[in-house]
Amino acid sequence: MTSREDDALAQAAVAALTGQLALTPKPGLPDPRDLDARSTRQEHDSLRWSARALAPGLAAMAASARRTGTPTPVLRAELGAIGRCTEHSVGLAGGGHKGALWALGLLVAATALDPRAKAREIASTARKIAAFNDKGAPRRPSRGSTISAKYGAAGARGEARAGFPHVRRALEALTAARKAGATENQARLDALLTVMSTLQDTELLYEVGPMGLRHVQAGARGVLEAGGSATEAGAEALTALDADLHERGWSPRGSAGLLAGALFLDALPAM
Repeated sequence: MTSREDDALAQAAVAALTGQLALTPKPGLPDPRDLDARSTRQEHDSLRWSARALAPGLAAMAASARRTGTPTPVLRAELGAIGRCTEHSVGLAGGGHKGALWALGLLVAATALDPRAKAREIASTARKIAAFNDKGAPRRPSRGSTISAKYGAAGARGEARAGFPHVRRALEALTAARKAGATENQARLDALLTVMSTLQDTELLYEVGPMGLRHVQAGARGVLEAGGSATEAGAEALTALDADLHERGWSPRGSAGLLAGALFLDALPAM
């Protein structure tokens, strides 16, 4: 059984995920500007519905953590089993958000273990959970793990086992942009670009290889070095990067999932 607190954590995670979906202009990623196109509107609707479909699984992860009480191999195995069931449910709802489910699931579970913990402490607890092997995981390597091994990229598992450094960087970028007077949309875009500028996104590596990944990273750095999305030069660079990635069909989905993790942690004090 899940508690009211478990459900609240799950809803906060879903709100973070749908919040990043609403950002615009989001380089290479679906955003509300494209809803006039029928195919893009269907994709966006599918992503929003599948985000909501994560809620029961995320609540179950929170309940599992609350019941276990500490990071253990048993908790890691339970989270893995819940995650695989949730992936199946999300697939029925239209698919998507697999990477975000991994990050949000660990962060939700870590938060449930200590609801009073700060963001850095939650990330550290998530690292402890992720350090255990999931004995129930399929033996066949995933696409992400195969790409990680091929290119030496950290991948989703490495990101978690390092304590979600890109989630923490995104939080720092959010704080800095807000203090500088950026709007909330601009602050969140700068946080996304911060992740994109250094993340070894295994989805991008799979689709476009190392040269393509470096192209995306350089484009994101260019926007930030121009002053970020709140400045005229930064906004122009962002518009150019957005057009370039959409034209190429390159989508930094890994960065979007980690931004959702940052938005979840950022919302916790307000819960």
